[in-house]
Amino acid sequence: MYPPQWLRSFATLADVGSFTETADRLGITQAAVSQHIRHLEQTLGPLMLRSKRPLELTPAGQALLIYCQEIDRADQRLTLRLSEAEVTCGEISVITPGSIGLQIYPLLLALQQQHPDLVMRHRFAPDSEVMDAVLHNRFEMGLVTQKPDDRRLSATRFAEEPLELVAPAGVQAASWQDLEALGYIDHPDGQAMATRLLSRRFPGNPGVRNLPLRGFSNQISLILEPVARGLGFTVIPRYARLAFARPETIQVIESEIGLVDTIWLIHRAEWPLSSRAKLALAWLQERLG
Repeated sequence: MYPPQWLRSFATLADVGSFTETADRLGITQAAVSQHIRHLEQTLGPLMLRSKRPLELTPAGQALLIYCQEIDRADQRLTLRLSEAEVTCGEISVITPGSIGLQIYPLLLALQQQHPDLVMRHRFAPDSEVMDAVLHNRFEMGLVTQKPDDRRLSATRFAEEPLELVAPAGVQAASWQDLEALGYIDHPDGQAMATRLLSRRFPGNPGVRNLPLRGFSNQISLILEPVARGLGFTVIPRYARLAFARPETIQVIESEIGLVDTIWLIHRAEWPLSSRAKLALAWLQERLG
C-alpha cells in the first residue's frame, strides 16, 4: 500500500498535467509533488513522459491511475456504508428461511422500486446457516424460527407464522384416516412440522412416519405443487402457502387446535443496525401487520 499523499499527488498530476498546478491544488510545494512521484517511480518505473505537453502517462502510469480510481471508489463506498444520513442508498442484506423469505423478498423489491439507489441482497438458508452468516458479518440481519442462545446475537420478535395443514382443493381431510388415504408430501422440515401440528390435532395417532409417502421436494416454492395436483397433503408454514401461485387448487384444513411459530430477527449484538436496515424493517413490519 502506497502512502495516500503520494497517490493523491500522482492522480492530481495526471488530471491537471502540471506540477505547478498540482502543487497549488493540493496546497503543497512543487518539490513535494516531485518527491512523491519520484518515490512511486522508484518502485513502479517511469509513470509519465515529462517531455510531452500535456504529460503523457506510460502503461505503468495508466495502471496506477486505475488503481487510484479504484481506491477512491472504495473510499466512497465505505463513507456511504458508515453514513447514517444515506438511509435510501446502499445495500440491505438479509438472510432467511424459505417461507418467510418468500413473503418478504417481494416487499423488499417494492421498497427498492421506491428508492432505486438501494441494493437488496437476500439469501434463503436454514436457521443454522442464518446464524452463522450473521455472526460472521456476511449478512447484517437474519430471520430464524428458533431463538438463538448465543450472546453475540441480539434476537427480537419479528413476526408470527402458523403451521398449516394443506390438502388438495375439494378433498376430505378431517380425520387421520383421510390423511392416510391422501398420503404425505414431505420436505426438509416436513417431518418435524407435521409431527408438531398433527400430534396436537390427532392425539394418539400412529405418527407421521407411518403415513404413506407420496413425494418430497426441497424447494419451498415447489412443495405445494404435488398437493395442487391431488397427490397428497403437507404441513407447511403459512407464508409459503400464501406465496403459491395457484391458491384455488389447494385448501387449508382449519381447526381450533393450531400451532404458531415465532420468527426472530437477529443481528450482531455488539453494534446497532444501520439506518437502511431499520428502514427496511419498518417497511416490512408495516406490511406484514
